[in-house]
Parts: sequence; structure tokens; C-alpha cells
Amino acid sequence: MPQEYKMQEALRMAILAKKNLMDFYREAAALTENENGKKVLTRLADEVRENAQKFFNYYKWDDLGTFGELINAPPKADSVMLVELKKALDKNLHERRARELALKEEEDLERTFRLAASHIIDPQVRAIFEEVARDTRNHYAIIESEYARTMAMVHETDIDTYVRE
Repeated sequence: MPQEYKMQEALRMAILAKKNLMDFYREAAALTENENGKKVLTRLADEVRENAQKFFNYYKWDDLGTFGELINAPPKADSVMLVELKKALDKNLHERRARELALKEEEDLERTFRLAASHIIDPQVRAIFEEVARDTRNHYAIIESEYARTMAMVHETDIDTYVRE
């Protein structure tokens, strides 16, 4: 059944989802000892911040404050992503687990926004949700590549070495 989101509601939802994701990547980067892993997570946090800024530029309501206030606000203590990250670290798991959590969160977020997009009538609002889903899929691919590299799995740059005709 189609669901009619108003443009500002869709933007708010996208902005807050991006803020939570950015907070997760920042926290994971701060906890990561591996320099390459830290760079990837920091890059993802920066990209997510840029995405949030893009959506925020169209946002007309003032309930979130300025973009700087929103982005610099402390992470939500009850953010599912951050709670899971802290639980994983409390169990003495390392950054591999943080990447696994990031993969799961990106996949869940993409699925949520694609499902929402499929039920939205307004083409502009649907486009916002579809764009968030595409960005999320790209982030998933980056994390997946980094995960494979750190786990000494076949990396996509080595595929020619391992594929025989």
C-alpha cells in the first residue's frame, strides 16, 4: 500500500539516518588501531556527512537546528549501531567485528530505504529514498572490500590472479 511521505519528513528521516551512521563510523574509526581501517572508516564518516549536508540543504524545518549543531551533537546513546559496537568491544572483539557490524547496518539501512521508496507516490520523495539506498550500497561495497583485504581474502584487485579460464 503506498505511503505518502511529505518531502520534509523524508529529508528529516534521511538526515537523521545519515547522522547515526556517521556517528557509528566516527566511533569505529576512533577505536580502530589499524591505520588503513581507520582511514576507510574516517572516509566513510566524511562521505556520510556530505550526504547529510546535501539533504539538509533542502530541509526547511528548524527542529534540527543548524547543520553544524546537528553534526556536532553527541551521538544518541540509544543508537542501535553504537550499542552493538560497544557490546562487541566489551566482549574483547576487535575491529573485524566493527566492520561486520557496519556491513550489517549498511545492508539493513539500504533495505529499509529501498522498501520505503517502493511505497512512496511522490517522485521527488521517492528519489531521496532511492539516493540514500544507492549511497548505502556504495558504502557497503567499500566496507566489504576493506573487510576482505584485512581478512586476507581474495581482494577484487587480485581477481585476475585467481580466476582461470
